[in-house]
Amino acid sequence: MQIELINIDRLVPYDGNPRHNQASVDKVAASIKEFGWQQPIVTDSAMVIIAGHTRLLAARQLGLKEVPVYVADNLTAAQVKAYRIADNRLHEDAGWDNELLAIELDQIKDTGFDLELIGFNPQELEALLDKDHKTDSAGVKEFTAADFDNFAHQCPKCGFEWN
Repeated sequence: MQIELINIDRLVPYDGNPRHNQASVDKVAASIKEFGWQQPIVTDSAMVIIAGHTRLLAARQLGLKEVPVYVADNLTAAQVKAYRIADNRLHEDAGWDNELLAIELDQIKDTGFDLELIGFNPQELEALLDKDHKTDSAGVKEFTAADFDNFAHQCPKCGFEWN
């Protein structure tokens, strides 16, 4: 696999890209700034992007003039279309082991590293690092019976209280 540094102006975003990636650009730019380029942009021989639209937008945001590119000239037109979708879709079925994730995050946090650079927002990090509550794969806290000891609630309309 040969990766080349290509002038950013030569790259052509795919007009039919079905992925909305604008919301991720800041995070990807921060990742590139912190970690450097660890994944090239993938194009066809005409420099039309197959995978890496968000990386291109992040590179432009960072003011980069050249980016690493892998030219995938061995794919059929159908494979290009399919890979473009697969690259964005396949990871969506994966989940997290939140206990192991919390251990990893704790270890990273202990070094003083800015955890927001890895893509989690502050609320997600707080939930994951909250040692008193476990979270499920969607980041929703799981409560135990002990969490409800001395739990009182008051109706906001009538003022009735119950435990």
